[in-house]
Amino acid sequence: MKANFGITLVPEKYTNFLEWVKLTDQLGYDILGIGDSQSLFRELYVSCALAALNTKRVRLGPRVSNPLTRHPTVTGGAIASVDELAPGRVFLGLGTGDSAILNLGLRPAKMTQMREYILALRELFAKHETVYQGRTIRLTWPTRAVPIYIAAEGPKTLHMAGQIADGVVVGIGLTPELIKDALGYIRAGAREAGRDPSTIDVWFLAKGSIGENRAQVVDDLRMALAASAHHAFRFTLEGKHVPSHLVDKVERIKREYRTSEHEQLGSDRHNAQIVDELGLKDFLADRFSIAGTPKDCIEQIERCVAAGATQFWISAHVPDRLYYLRTFAEKVIPHFK
Repeated sequence: MKANFGITLVPEKYTNFLEWVKLTDQLGYDILGIGDSQSLFRELYVSCALAALNTKRVRLGPRVSNPLTRHPTVTGGAIASVDELAPGRVFLGLGTGDSAILNLGLRPAKMTQMREYILALRELFAKHETVYQGRTIRLTWPTRAVPIYIAAEGPKTLHMAGQIADGVVVGIGLTPELIKDALGYIRAGAREAGRDPSTIDVWFLAKGSIGENRAQVVDDLRMALAASAHHAFRFTLEGKHVPSHLVDKVERIKREYRTSEHEQLGSDRHNAQIVDELGLKDFLADRFSIAGTPKDCIEQIERCVAAGATQFWISAHVPDRLYYLRTFAEKVIPHFK
């Protein structure tokens, strides 16, 4: 079985962040996503530029930004600038917005807003001018269209991604049923738009942690699992295969999730504790994570590959990022090369 692997890092203190970025490149990870949440982390495009200048081979870009905090000309100019620093290695990841939006008291973007924003960027890259929200806008200087990736969970967003995206980051989960569903929606959208589904770069999002004891490893991931539940289930549970006996608990975690603590480490954090309180740890870990001993991680990935997923983009929100990056690269990735 063959598979590719990527990492998402959030730009915290830059001395730490740059050490993680360099190691990601050196260890052979295929793609690097950089989180965008201005209320919690360092500025996205400063971080992307630093990553571009401190790597040689890994693909990199936002995972993910949104259509609300930056005008399309601002986003287009920013990502095209990063692309000049690392030609051919840069992508633009977009989603409807999570902590970046919610910590401003805004609502996530609607699908119509996402589509309009992405199509405007396409026009700006191709023709340097377009009409956006009824006004003519311009971006005169980029010479290359940066690939656009969409973060998608629900059936409608996955379908839209198949229609218009260069790549998709699937966040609905990692069970065989969910993998097959997601690939079906993406392929249907692509065919409807007259596109070859095989040209779309599809990655499956996972929360990752590794260690000598699966129970402890999963325990360390509780706040990250809460984040996955809050994001993947926030609009609707339709088509998302949540067992009926867990619906009320999932609805509660959506209501009570604290965006001010989004992806923040610590077992004493509210978002970690509510996972325990609701008894959702095992359900969320099985659905959203690749976690445990190296053997556990290999077995989980093998099940996913058998269901059709071949690329895994891991959010490594763990206390020791360096240990995770090294251990996963040395003890798990070689099994799939």
